[in-house]
Formats: sequence, C-alpha cells, structure tokens
Amino acid sequence: MKYLHTMVRVTDLDASLRFYCDALGLRVLRRQDMPQGRFTLVFLAAPGDEQAQVELTYNWDPEHYGGGRNFGHLAYAVEDIYASCARLRAQGVAILRPPRDGYMAFVRSPDGISIELLQQGMPLPPAAPWQDMPNTGTW
Repeated sequence: MKYLHTMVRVTDLDASLRFYCDALGLRVLRRQDMPQGRFTLVFLAAPGDEQAQVELTYNWDPEHYGGGRNFGHLAYAVEDIYASCARLRAQGVAILRPPRDGYMAFVRSPDGISIELLQQGMPLPPAAPWQDMPNTGTW
C-alpha cells in the first residue's frame, strides 16, 4: 500500500491557490479541468516532497462544506517555524496557534482547513514576537 494524496474541497480555487502556494509554499504538480463533471482538480506538494500530495477539488457549482474542523488537519515540517509564520503573516494569514514553543503552529486555509506547521528537528529557542502571542480562534 502507498499513500497517494489527501483531498480537500475548496470553494474559491484562486483564494485557495494563493493560500496553499503563495503563502504556504506548496507547488502545483498538475491541474485537471473536468467540464463533464463540472469540477477542477489541482494536485499540490511541498518542494522536494512530491510523494505527499494534497488534491484541491473545486466543484464549479456552489456548495457549502461546513467548518472544516471535522477533517482534522494537514501537517508539514518546516525548516524555520518562525520564518514560515512570518511569511504566512505577511500574506495576510492569521497565525491561530503561534509557535511560542519554537516547534508548532496552526493556521487555516480560506475554507477552514487546519494546517499544522512543525519545526524540523529540535524546537527553536522561544523568540519574540511569537513567545508572547495568544491563541486566536480555533485550530
């Protein structure tokens, strides 16, 4: 058995691509527009890790998917948790669980999918402004 991908339904493909690609740093591997089924699939992966893919499914006809919390979360290891959170914040992404411990942070996609960021290796030493930031919302 081999892991292939995780599928996440999205309501705004452009907003989702800005989040997953521009802010989070994933890359588009392939895109499939399916006019007969009225949906688009976009497969993403972290640079250098194309085996662990996220499939964004965009249904052309509007649907409401609910809160996204029932999905759980996607998790990514990052080289520098503080730099990653700063980049996301600069893109307008709220850091819901700041990396106060130098190890773990949570953000959400435009559709409410929780994304966990974990520091590769040992936690970084606590640093400002992250060490004093409270949690916000749910993650």
